[in-house]
Amino acid sequence: MSNSPRTAIVIGGGLVGSACALRLAGAGLAVTVIDDAPKQRPASWGNAGHIAVEQVEPIASWATLRSAPRRHFARGGALDLPVAAIGAWLPFGLRLAAAATRFDAGKAALTRLMAGAMPAWRRLAADLGDAALLREDGHFILWETAATAAAGRAAWAATDTGSATIREATATEIEVLRGAMGAAFAGAVRCEGSAQIADQTQLAEALAAALARAGVVRHLGAATLVKRGDRVTVEVGGEGLDADVVLVAAGIGSAALLAGVGVRVPLIAERGYHIEAPTSGAMLPPRVFEDRSMIVTRFGNRLRAASFVEFSRADLPPDPRKWARLQRHVAELGLAFEGEVTPWYGSRPTLPDYLPAIGRVAGTANLAAAFGHNHLGLTLSAVTGEIVAYMLVGEAAPDPAFSTVRF
Repeated sequence: MSNSPRTAIVIGGGLVGSACALRLAGAGLAVTVIDDAPKQRPASWGNAGHIAVEQVEPIASWATLRSAPRRHFARGGALDLPVAAIGAWLPFGLRLAAAATRFDAGKAALTRLMAGAMPAWRRLAADLGDAALLREDGHFILWETAATAAAGRAAWAATDTGSATIREATATEIEVLRGAMGAAFAGAVRCEGSAQIADQTQLAEALAAALARAGVVRHLGAATLVKRGDRVTVEVGGEGLDADVVLVAAGIGSAALLAGVGVRVPLIAERGYHIEAPTSGAMLPPRVFEDRSMIVTRFGNRLRAASFVEFSRADLPPDPRKWARLQRHVAELGLAFEGEVTPWYGSRPTLPDYLPAIGRVAGTANLAAAFGHNHLGLTLSAVTGEIVAYMLVGEAAPDPAFSTVRF
């Protein structure tokens, strides 16, 4: 790859792709973003808005595998393995089991990424001209029974949470939490050090404005990679585009793109669901209802409940039972959903080791990747943009540790 690239094509207009494009443009490159679905919000826009720096332990672990049966959707849990998608999740599951044997190495890599996540978000929010986009209030974790509260507290006490800390909720916080729901709960802790995006629509608009100011060109349409020798070019709308750097940051679509140039990626569509409705309730940090594997977040005057880990294919229709269960959870907890409920589902791009793919693609002169962020697309998007700019342009790294991170 050129030591002094001047041009870059970023395939993917989601949060990770946008963050990478902005940082590459800031490093002096002429950047083109190719987006095939500008009106369709990908997974990073449909999540809980939670910047989850406490999640330094990859999900690819023996603990995850042991707990899978009791977490199955049919038993009331959030994990689902649709029969129609067995061809996708069975080989993925076998790879996940193999990755679990490398848990310590994965945790070390993820911990280093997480160490830079919050500082990178502060820099990004400042560069977007809206520091209020980032709300650093932590989040709450609640349990509904004494037994699950005791087990949950013990589990978090034994979990490495990186730069975040877990403490008991105060009496005042308990009172506020009780006032925001109609059902009783048995215990709550507060995670300090995590954060949330205050308004995802506002974030999308701020990013689009910043990209426009930076001179980033947008092409609408589906991209195809073409390899000639060791170089890769991009075709979109019948037009061929060439650049010193071609960055694949297309989320779940990244595997199909790379397959076109002979690169096989074991990416799965790990689908999540949410429901959202207007609210006039209290403005609270995100609340994780651990007994139900559900997180509830306030964005402006709307409240969102998100859940489910559905290993599937992106082209399969959504499962309406997921939305029905979310609505039941919301009703049983007495949460302040008011007015019409809007459903959503999307595909998290997940690799078996639950680490993102960030790096140059072997065997090519100008192809690089930034995808596979699983549940952590929002959390790691800002720092991924900085790492990509450093990796491809050779700017000063935001933290010396990033210069040695490899995936």
